[in-house]
Amino acid sequence: MENRTEIAELGEFGLIEHLTKNFEIQNASTVLSVGDDAAIIDHFGKQTVLSTDLLIEGIHFDLMYTPLKHLGYKSVMVNLSDIYAMNAYPTQITMSIGISNRFSLEALNEFYDGVYLACEKHGVDLVGGDTSSSNKGFIISVTAIGEVAPNQFVKRSTAQKGDLICVSGDLGGAFLALTLMEREKKIYLENPQIQPDLENESYIVSRLLKPEARKEIIDFFEKENIVPTSMMDVSDGISSEVLHLCKQSNLGCVLYEEKIPIAEESRKAAYKFGLDPTVCALNGGEDYELIFTLKQEDHDKIVLNEDISVIGYMTDISEGCHLLTKGGNRFPVTAQGWNAFQQ
Repeated sequence: MENRTEIAELGEFGLIEHLTKNFEIQNASTVLSVGDDAAIIDHFGKQTVLSTDLLIEGIHFDLMYTPLKHLGYKSVMVNLSDIYAMNAYPTQITMSIGISNRFSLEALNEFYDGVYLACEKHGVDLVGGDTSSSNKGFIISVTAIGEVAPNQFVKRSTAQKGDLICVSGDLGGAFLALTLMEREKKIYLENPQIQPDLENESYIVSRLLKPEARKEIIDFFEKENIVPTSMMDVSDGISSEVLHLCKQSNLGCVLYEEKIPIAEESRKAAYKFGLDPTVCALNGGEDYELIFTLKQEDHDKIVLNEDISVIGYMTDISEGCHLLTKGGNRFPVTAQGWNAFQQ
């Protein structure tokens, strides 16, 4: 049997020291990191960007099919995604966790291995956090801190009529993986002898369990001297996100069904589960891609980037928000995305 170290053996300070001892500073802006009463950060004349996310077991993740290392990785990535969505670069995070006594020190080491991997990949420093006991389940709170050149940040409310609506990567994969995982969980709970069958769906499963925040898109903007007119990340599904951009910018929009990027693996999985790939792409959450608007004159700059799709354009508010289907029909865009308060 594998060793199990009870958290209580270390105490709170011992636990924090143990979990954070391997983190090396990667940013000049990190003046003082873990180990004092507070961290000190100096962004040398840049503007500071802050974002916080709460992830709660049973609401945002299910440990029956989420390995702890993947969960650590994902909990960092979803926060970094919010910083990139402001056209900024993340530099530090704080990580706070609430854990029940069903978690051993070894289990937390796995979780922090994922945290460490995500931080290393994006050049981010873990500079603080807190640990607490929780009566039930695992609670994770991450705050991400980033920097941006003065007034280069991009809001949701600044799109203009005629702007192109663009999205990075492909959509719907994470939702399809969730559908698959929930189906396998149900089968397993009814008959624990049956081993889960992920049907070689490694692509969609990775989209759910190991999402990637889109740093390379922000790098591309910087290199090509592009500043989007509005931007946000895709956490609740693009129908929901595009409605946020429209509402906050006081505009309408037209989306083209045939332009929505769906990976071949996602399309096949959708058909296999009897689902419409377009509906999955529009309403499925957790893709962590970037949706942004651009001036039309920037079209030539993005046309060669295979990671960016133009999916529509902004219109006058009086025209509403519509999807033009492949068959030529017009449907109103509705937000059927994921809602944390409707369980």
